[in-house]
Amino acid sequence: MRPCTPAASLCLAAAALLLPVSVPPAYAGDVPACAGGDARDFPLTTRIHGGPDTYEAGGGYGTWYLDLTNTTSRTCSGVHPVVVLVDGKRVLAPSQPRLEFYDGERPHAVRFLTTDQDELVGAFDDGFPGFTVGPGATLSVKVRLALTSDAAPNEITVNAAVVQRHEADGDWVGQSNDYRFTVEGEATPVPEATPSERIGRLPFADELASTGLATPAGAITATLALLLVGGLLLLARRRR
Repeated sequence: MRPCTPAASLCLAAAALLLPVSVPPAYAGDVPACAGGDARDFPLTTRIHGGPDTYEAGGGYGTWYLDLTNTTSRTCSGVHPVVVLVDGKRVLAPSQPRLEFYDGERPHAVRFLTTDQDELVGAFDDGFPGFTVGPGATLSVKVRLALTSDAAPNEITVNAAVVQRHEADGDWVGQSNDYRFTVEGEATPVPEATPSERIGRLPFADELASTGLATPAGAITATLALLLVGGLLLLARRRR
């Protein structure tokens, strides 16, 4: 995996591509690496655009697009964006954003987990094999977002890391711009989460962000933590 930049949230997102422990048949076999001519540059240029400036809590969906442009001469397959939501008040709960991405005409729901920094991380991965972007081509992924009625008025920033999933690991291959918007409306009080609801938090986020999974101890700690969070497996490696 590429070394982490000062953008700690994106670094964590790239490291936290969460997939089921049992690998679907679509993942059988390794995926050729998607690499550009300059190892310092991401092979996929990633851009979020087209979203509304304001969302109403409890209102309808706003639509935006995540463009993935392949700057290399090789096909990039097994591509999974990982979205990070950072709200100014640090009160946004994982159940409040309703995010869907489209693979053609088919919508897929995104499940969010909370980091120790109260940021939400959600992988575009519910078992589908990932997007494929041809050499020099741009794939525009449709995304829909809504906020539940109990979401507080807030300022939210969305960005995305992009991971190319291999059979047993992954490479960080793209990083998007920021998309900022305002949430309006009056939220109703939400009771404190029960112990079972807190299972949705992503533990050891500070360790993940600081180590970048560079050490065996960091990888073991992260893997054990994620196995406790719904039987998910952290799959990432440092890009060489």
